[in-house]
Amino acid sequence: MLPVDPTATQNQTSFYIAAIGPGSRPRRNLKQGDTFMVIDSHGEIGVSAGGPDGIFHDGTRHLSRLSLDIDDAEPLVLGSEITEDNTGLVVELTNPDMMRDGKLRLAKDTVYLSRFFFIWDGTLHERCSIHNHGRDPVRFTLTYRFDADFADLFEVRGLQRKARGSRREPVHHDSDVTLAYLGLDSAERCTRLHFQPRPAALEGHLARFEVSLPPGGRCSHFVSVACGEQPDEDDWPFLANIKRARRATLQARARAPAITIANDRIDQVIERSSADLYMLCTDTPQGPYPYAGIPWYSTTFGRDGILTAIEALWLDPAIAHGVLCRLAALQATAPDPDADAEPGKILHEMRGGEMAALGEIPFSLYYGSVDSTPLFLLLAGLYFERTGDARLMRQLWPSLRAALAWIDGPGDADGDGFVEYHRASESGLANQGWKDSHDAISHADGDLAEGPIALVEVQAYVYGAKRALAKVALALGEADTAARLETEAELLRERFEKAFWCEDLGTYALALDGDKRPCRVISSNAGHALLGGIASPERALSVAQVLLGPESFSGWGVRTLAQGEARFNPMSYHNGSIWPHDNALIALGFARYGLKSELLRIVDALFDAACWMDLQRLPELYCGFRRRGQRGPTLYPVACAPQAWAAAAPFALLQACLGMSFDTELERVRFVEPYLPTRFQGITIRGLDVGTTRLDVEIHGKGRDVSFAVTGRHGPGHAILVL
Repeated sequence: MLPVDPTATQNQTSFYIAAIGPGSRPRRNLKQGDTFMVIDSHGEIGVSAGGPDGIFHDGTRHLSRLSLDIDDAEPLVLGSEITEDNTGLVVELTNPDMMRDGKLRLAKDTVYLSRFFFIWDGTLHERCSIHNHGRDPVRFTLTYRFDADFADLFEVRGLQRKARGSRREPVHHDSDVTLAYLGLDSAERCTRLHFQPRPAALEGHLARFEVSLPPGGRCSHFVSVACGEQPDEDDWPFLANIKRARRATLQARARAPAITIANDRIDQVIERSSADLYMLCTDTPQGPYPYAGIPWYSTTFGRDGILTAIEALWLDPAIAHGVLCRLAALQATAPDPDADAEPGKILHEMRGGEMAALGEIPFSLYYGSVDSTPLFLLLAGLYFERTGDARLMRQLWPSLRAALAWIDGPGDADGDGFVEYHRASESGLANQGWKDSHDAISHADGDLAEGPIALVEVQAYVYGAKRALAKVALALGEADTAARLETEAELLRERFEKAFWCEDLGTYALALDGDKRPCRVISSNAGHALLGGIASPERALSVAQVLLGPESFSGWGVRTLAQGEARFNPMSYHNGSIWPHDNALIALGFARYGLKSELLRIVDALFDAACWMDLQRLPELYCGFRRRGQRGPTLYPVACAPQAWAAAAPFALLQACLGMSFDTELERVRFVEPYLPTRFQGITIRGLDVGTTRLDVEIHGKGRDVSFAVTGRHGPGHAILVL
C-alpha cells in the first residue's frame, strides 16, 4: 500500500496519500459490506478541516456533507464512542446558550441529543433522540445540511483529474431527496436521503424540523442515506435494521472461540481487535474476505487478505477459506502489462469507482505484487495443516499449480532461482513487496536499488510455500510433485543462505538488486525469513538478536529499518516506523525456532502500545521513536485504523506465545512450551475447534511457569501440553 512522498517522481506520487495536516476533530469509522463511513467525533461529515470525511460505497463518496444545527447554532459535544462490537457510533450533544434580541432564550445543557449511526446493506441509518431536561417547554428548529460530491476515492486522496462528470440538481419528494451524478464512464451514481418524520421544509441541500417539547419531553428523528438504488419501504425501519446488523456481526464472530485475558486492558485490546477484524471481513461471492483497511484500502487486497488470514488462521479458518477461494477466482490467466498481470499471478488490488472504470488508475484488477502469489500458496498449505480440508485443496489444485508455474517461470525471469519483481508499465508500482513506497529498498549508502529486485522475505515465502504444498500434494496422491517441491525448497534454501547472508551484519540482506548485489541494510524483512523457515537455526538466533538490538527495537516494537541506516527516519512509512503485522509475523518466526523469551519482548511491546491507542486499537503503523517513560508511542499521521492485518496481529501474537499447532487427523491441539507475558496473568479460550472437537482451555501463570487445564470438551479430540 502506497504512501506519499513529495520528493518522489510523478509516477510514484500519482496514487500517493497526501498528508496535508491533522483534522481538527478525531475521526470515527464504521463499515459494513462494501460501504464505509468516516465521520468526525461531533457526528458531522465535511465540516471540520482535514480528513477524508464521507460515506463511501464501491470506491465513490456518496455523501460529502452531513451536519446538524439547533436554530442555526452548532450543538456542544458531550462525547462520542464506537460501540464495543463496532456496529454503531454514538454521539452525545447538548444545546449551547441560545440568545434572541440580546436575551438568553434557552440555557445551555437543557436539551440532550443522542445520535446513533450504523450501516446496513449499503445504507447509513441515524436516529437522533432528543430529550428536554428543562422545567419549561422548549421550541427550536433542527436543521440537517447535506451534500454529495460523488468524488472517486482517489480524488479524495488528493489525485487531480482533468475532467469530471456532471452533478444533477437535487430532486425532492415528500420526505425524500435524491442526489445524483453522471460520470464520465456513463454510469449514474445516486444517493437517496429519507427523513422521518416528514420535515417542515425540504429544499436544496437542507431539511428543517420544528421541534416542540414539554418539560421532560422526548422525540426522535430518523435519517437514512442509501448509496445507490432506493430501498424498499420495508427496508427503512431503524430498529429492524440495527437488529439485522448486530445479528450478522454475532453470527460471524461465533465462528471464532471466545478469548478472555485476565487483565482488563489487554482483554480490551483483544476485544477491539476481534471487532475490527470482523467489521473489515466482507461477504463476497467466494466467502468472507478481510478488506485491508479504512479509509484508503476498503477493498480486496491480495497480500493484506492473505497475511490477515495467516495471522487469524488458528482463530477462524473460514477467513482463510474465503481468501483462498476469492483470490483463486481473480487469478490472472493472461498477460496484461498495464495491470502487471501474468498467468498464474495472484491479485494485488482491485478497485471500483469511476476512475478505475476509465483506466485513470491501473487498479481495477491490478497484479503488481511479487509476494501475493507465494503467500497464496503458503496460506493454502497452512490452511490444510489447520483444517485437513482436502476437498478445498482438490478444488484449488489447478490454481495452486498455476501459481507454482508463475513462481518458477515469469516470477524468476532470469532463471537464477530467486523470485524478483520489475514493473511492466510505468503506471505500475515501482516497489512490489509489502514495503511498496518508492524509497523502501536501498543500499547501505542510501542509493535506491535498481531492479529486478529479489526481496529476502519473498524467497522465504516461496520456501515455506513449497514445503507446505508438498504435504498437500502428498495428501492428494501427487507423490512425485511432493518430492519435487521438497527438492526445490532445499535447493532454494542453499542458494538463499549463500546469496543473502551478511556475516558482518549478523542478518540477511534486505534484497538483491538487478546486478545481484545485496542490499546490506538491517531491516525487519529479515525476520520474515524465520516465518518461512528458510533460515538455519544458528542464523535465526542471530537475526533475532539483531532485530532486538537497540538500533532495531524501539521498545514499542521492531522498526522497519534500523537506526543508523542511511535512510532511517522514524516518521517514514517504511524506513524506521513500526508495523504491528510486521512484528506479529516476526514473532511467529521466533516461535517457529523456539525463541520464546525473544518473542515475549515483541508481544509485550505491541500490547503495551495498543493500550495507549485510541479505542485500544492497533493502527496500520506508528512512528519508530524510542520508548520513553510515561509516554505512549508517537502516532503516524495518516495511518489507517482499523487495518485488517493490524487487527489480526494480536491473535498471531497469542499463537506465538502459546505455541499452538493442530493435528486434524487425530483432532489434537498442541500447546508447545507456552509462555505467558507477565501482564497477561491468564488466558481462557472457549470453543476452540479442531476437526469435530470443540475445546475450552485455560492457561495461567507467567513466563514458562504456567498451569494448563482443559475445562471443557465436546468430541473425541484433546489438547496436549508439550514441554
